[in-house]
Parts: sequence; structure tokens; C-alpha cells
Amino acid sequence: MTDARFEDGREAPLNLGAVDAEDLKVMASLAQDAVFPATEMRWDRVAQRFALLLNRFRWEEGTARAMSPERVQSVLAFDTVTAVASSGIDRGDKDTILSVLTIEFVVADAPSGHIVITLAGDGAIRLEVEAIEATLKDVTKPYLAPSKTTPSHPE
Repeated sequence: MTDARFEDGREAPLNLGAVDAEDLKVMASLAQDAVFPATEMRWDRVAQRFALLLNRFRWEEGTARAMSPERVQSVLAFDTVTAVASSGIDRGDKDTILSVLTIEFVVADAPSGHIVITLAGDGAIRLEVEAIEATLKDVTKPYLAPSKTTPSHPE
């Protein structure tokens, strides 16, 4: 199996999977600064699936995006989710826009644990999972970021 190269990304939509903490770190770096309305979170208790529809900044485009910053709608989904909790989120306010800061895995009883999605403004979503099974998939064509600016992204 060959590792993907940076050049392989180009304009192709992302379709990534994560099955361990290291994979999740890569996914988290690509989802950093993604924004989404509080109404775009779904948990299917029966299917044990939690999903977010994000407006993701295209970090994979690197410094080329400084002149033309782009976002793309993406679905960030987690399987084997047995419970969901959140704090600092007003789900009743349909105008609430949330922003992803980090996504981390905290081991409880390996391979189970918690996936914690930390949001700007002290909000967080905690998913209790049997194991890490996550996907990040672009579902629209990229579009010019409405702010026309690139968020600061720590390396």
C-alpha cells in the first residue's frame, strides 16, 4: 500500500476514513475551523451514527489558498456511537453557528472511548464510541469563502 501524496489531493474531493487516534488527528486538522449551524447535527441512535454537515476550509490546498480561500460542504460522520452529550451549545437557537477547533479521542476501555469535538466559544460535543470509525467526505464543489480570508491554522 502506498501513502497518499500531497499532490494527489489537488481539486479532488476528500473522502477519508479514520480507524485510530492518528487517523483522527489528520481528519481533525482538515476539519479545523469548519463552521456549521447547530441544526446540522444528527444522531441516529439505532444506527449508532452521529453526523455533522460542515462548511470546511480547504486546508489541503496549502498556501495557494491565501489568494483564493475556499470552503466546501463536507459530512463528518462517526459510527459505533452509543451516547452523545454536548455543553455550551444552544440547540434551540437555529441561528447558532459553531466552529470546530479540535477533535480528539480519549481512551476509556480500548478500543472504546470518547471522541471530543471542541468548539470555539467553550462548546463541546462528546461521543461515546465502541471504537473509532469516522469518515470525512466532501459533498459539494468548493466555493470561495464568504469572508475571503484564510483562518489562522497552527502547524
